Amino acid sequence: MKLTKERIVDAGMAVFAEVGYQNLSMRQVADHLDAHAGSLYYHVRGKDELLALMADRVCRGAYDAGTEALAALPAATWRERIETQATALRRSIKQHPGGAQLLAESPGMLSPGAFSLMERLLRTLLDGGLPADDCGIAADTLLSHVTGFVLQEQNQPTTPPTVTAGLYADLRERFPLVMGELIPRPSQDEKFMRSIRLLCTGFAALMQDG
Repeated sequence: MKLTKERIVDAGMAVFAEVGYQNLSMRQVADHLDAHAGSLYYHVRGKDELLALMADRVCRGAYDAGTEALAALPAATWRERIETQATALRRSIKQHPGGAQLLAESPGMLSPGAFSLMERLLRTLLDGGLPADDCGIAADTLLSHVTGFVLQEQNQPTTPPTVTAGLYADLRERFPLVMGELIPRPSQDEKFMRSIRLLCTGFAALMQDG
């Protein structure tokens, strides 16, 4: 099969899911394609460009998922549109093992996928009444929050640490709010949605002040 940039990105995503961000190499991608490593460089200049193309693909997938979700909410408020876009982005990133690290650490590049996500967030915030001076910071904050949230989810250990009864009692005494029952511990889905709504509440306050 002919070697193309799209096939190289496909292989990069597959290898990335197995070995992670730091261990990905062009040779591994070439092996996955049964090709010589040197032949990849006719299509992709190197690992940095490959990682950027992979990140762009994740962003484009998130944008398309958001478009589909928004189409089902024709009369949505700006808050609902923000929540929908954030939820679609989280779900899209989680489809790729290590996807959040890929977005957080991949080299900078003019990315149509990332630009599309940012453009739509900016338009949603601006149309909702947020002052233009605050829109860029607000959109950056939203995207950073979603990426960071998923990064924590994807970095969770598969096996929780063992805690003896004595250690638990000591920790609860020293850190009553962290370990006690006063502060609720919602599910990850509820925590995510409530965190987005908290951000939107802050944005709404700026709209009122303006």
